[in-house]
Amino acid sequence: MAAGGAGKVSVLLPTYEERHNLPLVVWLLVRTFQDSGIDFEIIIIDDGSPDGTQEVAEQLEKIYGSDKILLRPREKKLGLGTAYIHGMKYATGEFIVIMDADLSHHPKFIPEFIRKQKEGNFDIVSGTRYKGNGGVHGWDLKRKLISRGANFITQVLLRPGASDLTGSFRLYRKEVLQKLMEKCVSKGYVFQMEMIVRARQLGYTIGEVPISFVDRVYGESKLGGNEIVSFLKGLLTLFATT
Repeated sequence: MAAGGAGKVSVLLPTYEERHNLPLVVWLLVRTFQDSGIDFEIIIIDDGSPDGTQEVAEQLEKIYGSDKILLRPREKKLGLGTAYIHGMKYATGEFIVIMDADLSHHPKFIPEFIRKQKEGNFDIVSGTRYKGNGGVHGWDLKRKLISRGANFITQVLLRPGASDLTGSFRLYRKEVLQKLMEKCVSKGYVFQMEMIVRARQLGYTIGEVPISFVDRVYGESKLGGNEIVSFLKGLLTLFATT
């Protein structure tokens, strides 16, 4: 089944110091949507990057047109959740795709997300690294163990009914994402996990598509020791309150 004919898709692309990655990920997105016949817009939410990311985004807006590329910057880093809330104010699509701007998530999977959504009329379609032919490329053993361990602990404590809780490549119905954002209180990497847990609580349906996750090409990972501690604290909070 072709992905064309789906409702308009708004991609929310939060950025911080991604000037090397942004032109390529936008080019891949535009090519994917055009080849698939999908109506789209890409909303770039830059959090005051000091490396010139915003200037790059302005050039992309000129190249592809302000109807397809919408730069909606903020003055400083204010968190992933608030970036999505900010971007949603400008989204006109029926569906919203959230993804990383660092080339970890290949846009080629988006048509598969749309096909899966149609297939089961799902409220959410989540990319999964831990099912079917999904996987991770470019991580060292330590990073793989952290991710697998976080996912395993979450599965045991919360039983969310989805295989990849910490991933951030997903498609949502716009109204579903808006509702979840009202309910979620977590910050950082716990945020993605809470979105799935709250979705199950509210009775939303979740489909999954196996994806290949590739470690960032340019720049440094934003996962540090503080984020791991915050994740564990957030996990215990969710366990106590859900």
